[in-house]
Amino acid sequence: MRVPTSPSDPILDDLLAGAEAAARKAAIPVMELFQTAQTVWEKVDGELIETRGESAKNPLTEADLAADRILAEELGALLPEAGWLSEETGDSPERLGRNAVWIVDPIDGTREYTEGVPEFAISIGLALRGEMVLGVLFNPAVDSIITGRAGGAVLRDGEPVPEPSSKPTVDGANLLASRTETRRGEFEPFKARMTVKEMGSTAWKLGLLACGVGDAYFTRKPRNEWDIAAGVLLCLEAGLAVTDLGRDRHVFNRPDPLLRGIVASAPGMHDELMSMIEAIGTLE
Repeated sequence: MRVPTSPSDPILDDLLAGAEAAARKAAIPVMELFQTAQTVWEKVDGELIETRGESAKNPLTEADLAADRILAEELGALLPEAGWLSEETGDSPERLGRNAVWIVDPIDGTREYTEGVPEFAISIGLALRGEMVLGVLFNPAVDSIITGRAGGAVLRDGEPVPEPSSKPTVDGANLLASRTETRRGEFEPFKARMTVKEMGSTAWKLGLLACGVGDAYFTRKPRNEWDIAAGVLLCLEAGLAVTDLGRDRHVFNRPDPLLRGIVASAPGMHDELMSMIEAIGTLE
């Protein structure tokens, strides 16, 4: 298949179908190993230390590696000219010279995965000259897939998603939030005006937000491109406001894939939410 020439290129429909098939194939070993005794490593400064899953803060599992291999093979065959950026593959500057690049996380929410919590997702995004043009999020534990492409509808399990949140103010808003960040007290300043709903996987939270579940998601910490690539596309195509912590639109396939966080919300409340975050400060 050829590289899209623009975000409106019809070839994106075929690429989206191929990416969905790749996600479903990668989900096979993920679910075969889910809630089983598999090897788990802790990622520490580029080194892997074998550990018990429940004790790992930044875990890597056999399932992550198996899914990564399948995604690399399937997506590489689907679009050979595209570059590659994955959490579980050594990075190469070669991708920076490509117009299109696959940005993937074989299992976003690996900690939940190792704990047997069904809140994780296989995340696939395609960036074209720095802009996300395709996104697939598949949570095989609940057999639900959220897909979208630039200029197209966002679908959940093949059906158009409900209208996303149009809430005009943060007051009474439902904030989808990281369990870890919630337990560290990072959302305490927001609880007087918002209801915090703890949930795993950054990518899956963004996907659910695009499907009309909740009114906002944000983190005051940096996030890697693979954490948010597919979710950013889905939220934008659903009609939500999405920026980084500097109120700028995200640019992908950067030399340093660590981005300045993310704030996604109903458009009418985004400016107010940003002002609250700025008043409290980021955690960069």
